[in-house]
Parts: sequence; structure tokens; C-alpha cells
Amino acid sequence: MDERVAEAAESQAPPARRGTNRWRRRAAALLAALPVLAGPLLPAGTATAAPQASPASGTHTSAVTSATAGPAARAATPAAAAAPAAPQGSGSRSARVSVNEVTPAVPDADDTVTVSGTVTNTSGATLSDLEVVPRIGPGLGSRSAIEQASRRQGYLSGADGTEVPGGHGARMSGLASGITRPFTLKIPVSDLHLGPGGVYQLGVSLTGQTHSRPYEQILGIGRTFLPWQEKADSPHTRVTYLWPLISTPHVTARTESDEQQTPVFRDDKLAEELAPGGRLQQMLELGKDLDVTWVIDPDLLASVDMMAGRYRVHKPGGGPDDTVAGKGQEDAKRWLDELQKAVRGKEVVALPFADPDLASLAHRGQKVPGALSSLGQATRLAKDTVETVLHVKPSTDFAWPYEGAVDSSIVGVATSAGAHNVIARSDSVRDAGLSYSPTAARPIGSGNTALVADERLSTAFEGDLSRAGAASRAVQQFTAQSLALASQVPSRTRSVVVAPQRTPSVSQAQAMAEGVEALSDSGWAEPGSLADAAKAKPDQGAQRRMPTPSAYPSTLRKSELPATAFEQVRKTKDGLEDFKEILSDPERVMPPFSTAIDREVSNAWRGRASAGQSYRNGVEDYLLELRGAVKLINKSGITLSGREATIPVTVQNNLAQGVDGLVLELRSSRVGLDVGDAKRVKVDGEHTQSLKFDTTAKNNGRAYVYAQLYTEDGERYGKVMKFQVNVTSITSTVLLVIAIGVLLIVLAGIRMYTQRKRSGPAPDPDAPLKDPGGGGHGGATDGTGDGNAPGGPSDGPAGGAADNSSGGAGDDSTDDAAGDSTDDSADGGKGSGAPDRDTDGDGNDTVRENDNPPATGEKVDR
Repeated sequence: MDERVAEAAESQAPPARRGTNRWRRRAAALLAALPVLAGPLLPAGTATAAPQASPASGTHTSAVTSATAGPAARAATPAAAAAPAAPQGSGSRSARVSVNEVTPAVPDADDTVTVSGTVTNTSGATLSDLEVVPRIGPGLGSRSAIEQASRRQGYLSGADGTEVPGGHGARMSGLASGITRPFTLKIPVSDLHLGPGGVYQLGVSLTGQTHSRPYEQILGIGRTFLPWQEKADSPHTRVTYLWPLISTPHVTARTESDEQQTPVFRDDKLAEELAPGGRLQQMLELGKDLDVTWVIDPDLLASVDMMAGRYRVHKPGGGPDDTVAGKGQEDAKRWLDELQKAVRGKEVVALPFADPDLASLAHRGQKVPGALSSLGQATRLAKDTVETVLHVKPSTDFAWPYEGAVDSSIVGVATSAGAHNVIARSDSVRDAGLSYSPTAARPIGSGNTALVADERLSTAFEGDLSRAGAASRAVQQFTAQSLALASQVPSRTRSVVVAPQRTPSVSQAQAMAEGVEALSDSGWAEPGSLADAAKAKPDQGAQRRMPTPSAYPSTLRKSELPATAFEQVRKTKDGLEDFKEILSDPERVMPPFSTAIDREVSNAWRGRASAGQSYRNGVEDYLLELRGAVKLINKSGITLSGREATIPVTVQNNLAQGVDGLVLELRSSRVGLDVGDAKRVKVDGEHTQSLKFDTTAKNNGRAYVYAQLYTEDGERYGKVMKFQVNVTSITSTVLLVIAIGVLLIVLAGIRMYTQRKRSGPAPDPDAPLKDPGGGGHGGATDGTGDGNAPGGPSDGPAGGAADNSSGGAGDDSTDDAAGDSTDDSADGGKGSGAPDRDTDGDGNDTVRENDNPPATGEKVDR
């Protein structure tokens, strides 16, 4: 109903004292409601009542937020927030009344309800003669009625109930425009005159006057809900509340090269979440005293466990290896210790490691080979991680798709990893044929069960709950919805699952804890385990058929991981498998990379596409960096002289561990050049190895040789190295010419030496000449002496003074007369008995004074 109609009716009454005119105002309000019934009969342009007033008609005065609005309504919230500011309020929107707290949330018959909040003047004029008055509305008989009331804006006579009698209001002085003032009201439950158990609207209205309208009127109203159960009956509903401990990926694949393999984090934001007052610290502190089911991402446990030791953090703006020491060790240790105590004896559900995005895998990843192969491994790793860190045995039989949105393909992927229970949500699996909310469990075939969480309860604590009153209103609406659900079929016990958002903020977590605590104190609900909920008897008419993939919400589909992400993951996995085969100690590399690959497909990248792409690029780049540490050292062109030679190729290993399992192969671009067989590579860490290839060339010329490393199964490893080889062979003709030239040089040298040897010392010109008579064997005339004839003074004229210093070394000269030559071998040594042609009969060397015979009558001195 349009509040302006009510205001028009109120304006008919003259100003009067509040005490005497209160009943008149109520009567006027009833009269104002009459046009609603006659709405269709009114002429065009006449104002009629509307269940939901448009925000454009005035400032929002409702104290209840649309916490349980469906996905479409929640999606519209940002657009509404971005709309231009509403004009100044007037009439029943002149002030904004906010109900910030209601205690107790679920009162008993002898309790006193305390309502506190604020009043803000949103008009352009001063408000005067003010009073804040509590109002109790009629019972809200259905869950949809609660949701409609939470969306209503402005004052609606009749629907907003009547003032609570007994003088429980609070007076206020004048309130200038834009000024906010707090209030607190205390109302005994007995004065509320509540009827049978159910949900009641509890309102707070502001009455007063304005300068332009100087009479008592309603200037604003705020609303909340009051769950009420008259007597403590046995609970009709078992509620399983999931308490998620999930964060975004923080650990990279990179580790230090020290013995401990110190991990490297992307940032130190996880330390902020674990610090006192941080999100995860508050989730733990609030949840440890609640009867909830802990749903944990094991990657978070592994990350915090790493932080408890020594860890490094990537320096913003720095290079890949530019890191600083992390500072969250103490907070990490304390958080783990407290969590171990909190989960002792409680139900713990472990999601697959890193909380993979099952919907993206089903819709985008199934076509990529190997995309689903890591799900089973992630489930096994989840179990081992929780048992190791928390010392409890978790359940790994539950899968939780993003936002609880499912279809047949998502269920198929979820169950392929070993889970038999899939947590969905009722806005995805709708029960069109039922007038009540059924039990969560639904058998869906093949021994699998869908646990359909209640959408209104699961989304009750979304949005910004840090604003004043938002958290309290969410708590009241949560408890109201739970009571309305329990009241639907009071004769039947049902099992309900509540699956909130994965990463609640601090304010959301605080409101969640307050709501769960209020529910546990109520008389209509009791806590239950997720395992029991999965075994509960399903309702006969509940929906058991999963939606088709085409029914998946388009808004969620837009935020899925792209197919290129799974292609990149496959490429990284293949490269890692090849790299593993060559390492002497693969355990130093495989765990950091395997877990990083799991993080690449996490639900955490929903709505954070650039961050997810950055993480995947970082993992891939680091693997390429490590693979590139084993490489061939570049060669320049080389020259091979001859038909056979050796080509050396060097392999460098800059890793901290040895490499074994690679094969080096050379390939020539020319058929005539044989570069030999492939050779096995084995290099220690931070060393090099030079491999020599025996090469045979059939002809001269230039050729390119390609060096390539391969794994043992034939996969290429690294880049090919190309270098040029120049073959220069020497022919037999050239060798013969060179040999002859060398021989001639040697012979010429020997001749020169012999001639100098035979010439001897120069003759003495004053010495007397010897007698030319005699003539024996071996004379100078024929040079044929055999060296055995006895010598004497009568020897021929060629005989001279004997020279025994040379030991009978012959010379290579020939006599002009005889033309005979002798062998100049080493056998002509001293005392060999083989006289030279230029020796006397005793085998002694003789020296010829000159080549001409002496003159007649000249005496030769012997």
C-alpha cells in the first residue's frame, strides 16, 4: 500500500496530544486502508497500495535487508547501490529507523526483549516532538511471507502491526536534517501478547511532527523478526551447518635450493588471516564452541603447516627469485594448535586438495586429455594431509561444487574422484511439486546421493554485514526462516543442510556464529552431522533428477575457468613428467609442482580470472626455468681436417641435483657426414659433461649439425643446438709432392755436410812435398782401393796423412775417374772394417790436399 494514502488520511486529523489521538490515528490508518480494497475501482491516476514501495519514492526506511533474496535479487544489489541517491524523504520516509540488535534472538516467555538501533533524519527539515515506539505485527505464516516482509519499504498500515501497549516507547528531542541518534527499547515478552508459536514482525516506528505538517504522524519505520515458540516441543528439524575453512592459494611451486626446500609464498596475506582478529582466526575462534561440521581445504592446512616453519615471500615488484622472509610463523603455530583441539571429536570433511572447481572441469576441462586424472590423487592427498596435520580421520566422501550449483555433468565429475555425496543447493535442484522444504538427501542413482542445502538459510549471511544492524537483522531472519521451515510439517522430522559461502568475512562469520548459537538454543531445531544427513530417509516427492548442463546458471558459467586454463595445465603436467624422468632425486621437485598444479584449478579463481592466470603462468615459467637449467652449451663453427675427426659437445647442468636419463643425438644436414651414434648423458649437479662424437666425412664441404637432447622415451628435451662443420680433406697427389719435396731438402743437406767433411783443414804452404813414387792400391787415380792392401810410404800420390778422428765415416761423394758411389750408412762406423773409398790401406780416412796431381819433382810429405 502506498504510504502517501495513509499520510493523506492522517492529515485529516488536526494536531492533538499524543495520548488522546493515538486511537484516532489508528482509525485513520484503517480508513486509509479502504482504498486498497477498492483499488481496481479507482479512477486512473489514483494512488493505491503496493506491497513493495519503489525506492525512488523516498529514502529506504526498512530495517530488514534482503538477506534471503534469491540469486537474481542478490545480483541486482550492486546495480541498486550504484543508482543515484534517492531524493530527500518525506512522510513516513522522513527518517531512517535502523534496528541494530535484538536480544535475545529467540526469547522465552519470561524474557525481556531489548531492541536497540538508530534514527536518522533523511528529510530536509527538522523533526520535532519525536517518540520511538515498538510495534508488533501479525504472524508470518510462510517462508515467502518472511521474505516479502524483509523487502517491504516504508510504512504500510495493517501490515506493520500496532503499537505495543504499556508505554515502552522512548521520547526524543528535535532532530535536525542528517543527524543520527541512538535508541534502546525494553519490552517484556508478556506485553507483546504473542499468540501460538511462529514468526512475528517486530517493528520500531518514529512518530513526530515537521514544520510543514505540525501534527503527529509516522516519520519512519524499521523492521525485524521475532521467532517465538510458546512451549518446548520435541525438535522437528535436524540442522547440519557447514563451517568452511578455505582460503585462496598462497604457496607457489618455487622452493629454495637448501636442504629443507624452504617454500616460497605468493604473498603474506595468509599471515594476516591467521593473526588475531583475522578472518581465519575468527572462523576458528567462533567455530570451536559450535556444533558444526568442519569443511576444510587440505591445501590451507598444508600452507599453514609450511608457515609454521621457515618460509619466504615473493617481494612485490621483484624478480622470480627476489624474496623476503615470512613473518607469520608464530600465528601459524598457534592457529594449528587451536584447530587441532577444536576438531577433536568433531566431524571433519576434507575437500579434494586445493578445492578444485568441479563445474569448470565438467564444462570446460573434460575435453582436455588428462584434466580429470588428478582428481583422485587430490582426494587421496586430502586425506593424508588432514590426518598428518590435525591427527584426525576426515571424511572424503563429499563433493561441494561452487555455489551448490549442479547438473548431471558436474555430478559425474564429482563422483569420478570417489565421492558418493554431492552437496547441492535448493535454487539449483528445485522441488516444484512440494509445498514444504524436504529433507536434504536425494538418491540420484549408482549409489550416489545429492544433499540439497536450503538456499534461504545458506545465503542468510551474505552481503556487507559490517554496517550497523545488518548482522542482527540477518540473524533474526535466519532464525525466523528456520522456525518457518520447522513449522511446515510439525509432525515429521526432517534433516536440513546449510552450506554458506566458502570464505565468509569476519563480520559474516560473527553473524553466522550468532545465528547457529541462537538456533541451538531454540526448541525447534537440533544439530546433526553431515554423515547422518546423507543417510536420512528421503522425501517421496523430492526432486531426484539432476538438471541438464544447459540449466546451469549463465552468471556462474561466465566465471568458470576457461578451456585454455586446462590446456595450460596439461602442458605443465606433461613437461613435469618428462622432467621427472631425468632427475636423480625427483622427490625434491614433484610434490611442490604437483600441489601447485592442483591449485591451478581451484574454486578460488572464480571471479578472479587475472589472478588465476598469473598463478598458472608462474608455475609454468618456473618449470621452464628448471628444465632450462639442463642445456647444451652453444658451439661456434668448427673445421674438420681429414676424413675422420671428433666433435665435442658439452652438456651443462645448473640444477642442485644430478641428471641421468637423457640422450644426446647429433644429426647432420648432409648425407656424406656421419656424426656417430647417440650418447647417454649423466651430469652431476652444477657440473658439465663433454661428449665426443667420432665423425667420418666422405667428401669436403660445409654442413650443419643439429644437437638435440632426448628423454629415454624419445621425447625432445630443450631446444635444438645448430652449428656449422667445414670438412677439408688432403689428396694423395698433394701428399706425394710434399713427401718428395721433404726428401730433396734432406738429401741436399746431407750433400752439403759431406762435402764440408771431406774438404778437411786447409794445407800448410810451407810443408815439404812428399815423394810421388810408390803407388800402391787405393791410389788417387782410380779410387778403387779395397782398404785391405798393406800401406806404406810407397802408396800412391793420393795417400796422405792418416786421420783417425772420424772413425772411418765415409762421404757420399763420387770419384770423377771411376764414377763409383758408396753407401753412407751407420755401418761405416769406427772400427767397422768397411773402408771407405777415400781411406788408405789401414782403413784410415785420408784428406786430399787438392784435386790436381802434384807437379813433377814436387815432394809430398807423408
